[in-house]
Amino acid sequence: MRMLYFCQFTTTMETNTKYEPGGIEQKWYSYWMEQRYFHSEPDDRKAYTVVIPPPNVTGMLHMGHVLNNTLQDVFVRRARMMGLNACWVPGTDHASIATEAKVVAMLREKGIKKSDLSREGFMEHAWEWKEKYGGIILQQLKELGCSCDWERTHFTMDPGYYDDVIDVFIDLYRKGHIYRGLRMINWDPQAKTALSNEEVIYKDVNSRLYYVTYKEEGGEDALTIATTRPETILGDTAICVHPDDERYTSWIGKRVIVPIIGRAVPVIADTYVDREFGTGALKITPAHDPNDYEIGFRHQLEVIDMMNDDGTISEAAGILVGEDKFVARKKMVKLMEEAGLLVKIEELRNSVGFSERTDAVVEPRLSMQWWLRMKELSAPALDAVVNGTVQLHPEKFVNTYKHWMENVKDWCVSRQLWWGHRIPAWYNASGEFVVAKTREEAEAEFISKGWNVAEMYQDEDVLDTWASSWLWPITVFNGLKDKDGKDINYYYPTDVLVTAPEILFFWVARMIIAGYEYKGDRPFDHVYLTGIVRDKQRRKMSKSLGNSPDPLDLIRQHGADGVRMGMLLCAPAGNDILFDEKQVEQGRNFCNKIWNAYRLVSSWKVEDRLQPEGNKAVISWFDAKLQDTLQQVNEQFTQFRVSDALMMLYTFTWDDFCSWYLEYIKPAYGEGIDAATLERTIYFFEQQLKMLHPFMPFVTEELYHTLKDRPQGDDIIISSWPAVAAVDTISLETGDETREIISAIRDIRARNAMSPKEALQLTYQGDPVRFKAFFPALSKLANLSDIREGKAEEQGMSFVVAGIQWMLIGDFGVDTEEQRRKLTEQLEYTKGFLQSVEKKLSNERFVNNAPQEVVEAEQKKRDDAIEKIRMLEDSLNKI
Repeated sequence: MRMLYFCQFTTTMETNTKYEPGGIEQKWYSYWMEQRYFHSEPDDRKAYTVVIPPPNVTGMLHMGHVLNNTLQDVFVRRARMMGLNACWVPGTDHASIATEAKVVAMLREKGIKKSDLSREGFMEHAWEWKEKYGGIILQQLKELGCSCDWERTHFTMDPGYYDDVIDVFIDLYRKGHIYRGLRMINWDPQAKTALSNEEVIYKDVNSRLYYVTYKEEGGEDALTIATTRPETILGDTAICVHPDDERYTSWIGKRVIVPIIGRAVPVIADTYVDREFGTGALKITPAHDPNDYEIGFRHQLEVIDMMNDDGTISEAAGILVGEDKFVARKKMVKLMEEAGLLVKIEELRNSVGFSERTDAVVEPRLSMQWWLRMKELSAPALDAVVNGTVQLHPEKFVNTYKHWMENVKDWCVSRQLWWGHRIPAWYNASGEFVVAKTREEAEAEFISKGWNVAEMYQDEDVLDTWASSWLWPITVFNGLKDKDGKDINYYYPTDVLVTAPEILFFWVARMIIAGYEYKGDRPFDHVYLTGIVRDKQRRKMSKSLGNSPDPLDLIRQHGADGVRMGMLLCAPAGNDILFDEKQVEQGRNFCNKIWNAYRLVSSWKVEDRLQPEGNKAVISWFDAKLQDTLQQVNEQFTQFRVSDALMMLYTFTWDDFCSWYLEYIKPAYGEGIDAATLERTIYFFEQQLKMLHPFMPFVTEELYHTLKDRPQGDDIIISSWPAVAAVDTISLETGDETREIISAIRDIRARNAMSPKEALQLTYQGDPVRFKAFFPALSKLANLSDIREGKAEEQGMSFVVAGIQWMLIGDFGVDTEEQRRKLTEQLEYTKGFLQSVEKKLSNERFVNNAPQEVVEAEQKKRDDAIEKIRMLEDSLNKI
């Protein structure tokens, strides 16, 4: 099979002048899968574990998925190359609300209403939908190149996972952490289910403030209140004023008439009231506002639920029964207008809650739900992040996490849906209940309590989706059933979780809570928090706005490597990403750059000759550059600065290798290259491919196999990450400064409209001894006829590099004013640089605490700057 790959590639290389990713990506992904390179089993190596944030089973690949999963793949592929036993567990989340909505829509197209079906009948349709559409996003991740262990794929409603979720519910109930209670919740009238506070998205919208008159019962006076929701007047049970508000002191204890309804309600006093908002008098609707509910509880007010679960007006309202709440709002305004009770209407902007899942306006509602007490359970998870046991990247999110966890509220874990993990509670006719895993266990408990088993029925609700996914890092390794199993003990805690900041509390915090409750340990060491992918106008990408490209279209057009590169080049941790397709084009162009670098190298023929001295110097420089870059890239990974690491490699490959090194050692047209230089060049190429492989897996694997014949199993995906060696700082600095000299000469040529083909002389004043090995490369790339020591009377264009004054001698008129300007600019810059270095060296803390080599490096910078200033001033004096 391998030889077939080589033959195919050789043909491709002969015919294509640019990288064509399509067939190459399919070929290598299939090969990696055949070799089971993604699969992991516990062994003697150290584990490196990542669990995928399971995308919704309804999901399709979007740009946020591209960013998140590319980052995970980078971490996993690099760990694999570092000799770790890398395990990346994939899977999907059942996504109760989103999936049920999809199934309901599918049934509607078939002319079927959910209400026409039994629970069992609906679930049959739901599973049918899941089997047909539920795995699409996982297949799409394969096109992106994700090296997940597909043999370990999990789904949050797999039988084993389902059992774990129910077992945990029962355990927490028996420990007293879970209870059932009537409390104010967020209600989604479209999905007809409760939502957690974190599932409510607040948006500023244009609204109206309605000023309405409430007449005194049996009197002539009236109070005026202001409300944005006049339809809820139908549920009013009091008017509330501040006890210290002198305007209303005489009203406290009186009763007023609710407009249109005619119900008499008391005027009460409570310090909650904001005297500055509206009129300072507040209508109280305990069933439909969390703050009103608290006031009503304190004052023992009647609670009138005037709204149905679908957002229509209920029988309890007395009028407008069955009307949608927004229609009822308009009709109430009209009725009050006609009755002379509407004082005025003001326009305003206010914050309104919307369901994250359906985008319906959320209705606060009093409801009987299941709750999880969070304060006690959260304590270890709060400590873990504050003390650094679990590290957040970037660290700025620690304060956000800390604020949430210190102010944590009880978690509403029940949802009024059918698709999900059904709550294991069983009721009798009186509403009393037992919590049991099976019907048989519940029956036994009923009998022991003397309850009528014939009346027994199970709770209709399911658990909040997050109440299953918080077990993800444990359950995917069977960590609840097999607590001492080899998988959970080997792979847990995992190494890094890559996710978005908006689910830091939704999911991350809850996983940490579950980890300490059920494993006594953190679920992961690091949390890498990505930014939100936005368009150039800073809008969040969404299908509704039409501003989000289809990632699969981008992959087909630019290749998976190009898409991965484009996303990561502009994706520092925690910061939003302003996406532009030009970034993907940049990624594709980088693939072509590497491809063409190989085509160049592969075109050189070997000549039987000694290695030129100039090549030796350049090779020493590039070797030092390689080691220096590798050290910095490793450090960036340690700090989870993935985007910075990639940019460093991008610059290293494009500039250092392609634009400089290859140009240095490239043989003249028609000539060959010596074997020693070619061998070292292939080695350098190979090392770069290895460093780039986690980011660009396909093009690097392809080129790895074209650089030279390799034995079976020598694939870049399982090759060793380059080892760090000592950096030859002299070669590194001298080579970099040689580039500075070449750049300065090219700049002089460009400013003076001189042909790069015209050979010029270069002179120097100073000691160039360490540059002499680079003179051949300098002459070649700067097109110099001669490099010699200069004379004081010679005229030309001068510049200073490495404390040496260089002068370009040529047949061109010297613009002394321009030269004076450039030298003055250099002089001012160097003086500023010297000042900053001297400031650092005058800092006793720096000098006493910094490593000796760091201090010496700063001292050398100071000495070089002083010498450069002397030479620049000398050059200016000569002019």
